[in-house]
Parts: sequence; structure tokens; C-alpha cells
Amino acid sequence: MKTRRTILIVDDHPIFRHGLAQLINQEHDLEVCGEAEDYHSALTCVERLAPDLVIVDITLKNMSGIDLIKDLHRFYRTLPMLVISMHEESLYAERSLRAGARGYIMKQEASESVIDAIRQVLQGRIYASRDVTDSLLTRFVEGQHSTLESPVHALTDRELEVFRLIGEGLGLSEIADRLNLSAKTIGTYRERIKDKLGIKNATELLRYAMKWVEEDHIPQEKTRK
Repeated sequence: MKTRRTILIVDDHPIFRHGLAQLINQEHDLEVCGEAEDYHSALTCVERLAPDLVIVDITLKNMSGIDLIKDLHRFYRTLPMLVISMHEESLYAERSLRAGARGYIMKQEASESVIDAIRQVLQGRIYASRDVTDSLLTRFVEGQHSTLESPVHALTDRELEVFRLIGEGLGLSEIADRLNLSAKTIGTYRERIKDKLGIKNATELLRYAMKWVEEDHIPQEKTRK
């Protein structure tokens, strides 16, 4: 009997993990070997279960999925990772691939597309939507960022995480606790973000970040399938 490829799901929403596990376990050659909801439990599961593939969300309970991808890629160089997230691919797909993931797909995509992404990454290929692929190729050919991109694209991964949490209404101390950093360090990131976005004060930054989170880049739960 052919061995099924094992998959670890890392996501902080139990309902989504359950639904995705059901979808995967219906396939004759795939099975979910474990689930994790945060950075630390994910590292433990990878060491204990040795999965063939890790599925990661961008937003986790105590650290970002980007941080998890970077560390897993450093510790397990050949371990393939696929990001399945509600976060806008135009901003997060390239960051995920640079961090070490082999694919990125939005949560609202059809079930068939999710399974196809899983299979392609397991086969050693890179999976991304046509829009993401076109954007990466254009940037490679032109050798520069598009002038049409939002200034937010200029933020580093950590700055973007801080910016997103500001937009979700968290204060400096709350962000520091969430990211396991000092409030002073978060304050430094906030100043860098203001400089890159051309924003003069914290109030203006808060309004900008909240509008960005609400309108453009964090789809609401109802869009999930």
C-alpha cells in the first residue's frame, strides 16, 4: 500500500484547522499528522512528527508566521512549507517565499486549488497565483519595485508586523508582549515606519494603519471558505 504524505497544519483558528484537515484526509495519498496553533507548538510538532509538509498561516498567537517560516527553514532546510492565509497575497506572498516557504495561496480559494497547491509543493515546485508570478517576473526583469506599489511594501517583515498590529488597535506594550520584544524596541520600529510612510505623528500613523487593516489587506472572516 502506498504511503500517504504527512502534513502539519499551523493555524490559530481551530475551526479552520479542522476543516482543512478534513479536506486533506479525504485524499488517498495525503493525511494530516498533527496540528499546532502557535510558534512554539509548531516547532515541537515538527521535531516530534517529522512531517513531509508544513502548512502555515501568517498570523499566529504569539509570533508571526513569517518568523516561524524563517526559523523552520533555518533548522530544516529541506522541509517544504505552504502558506494558506487570509492576508493579501500582493503584500505577503513574496515575503513568505523569501522567508523559505515554497508556496502561497489565499484561504478563500477553491478546495481543488488548495489541494493542487499542496501537491505541487510536495513535488518540489513553487506555487503562487498568476498575479504573484507576473509581479515577481516583472520585478526581476525591471530590477526595481513598481511605482504603483503602496509605500507599505517598503516596510521590512518586522515593521509590517508592527504596522499591522497598530492597525488592529494594539498599544506599544501589547505589541511588545505579542512579539516578545521590549516596548522600547517597538517604539523604534514605529519611528522607522513613520519615516518610511512619510507620517508625522503617532495619531496619524494609527489612522493610516487602521484604515489599511480595515479596507485593504485583512479580509473579514466571512470571506473564508
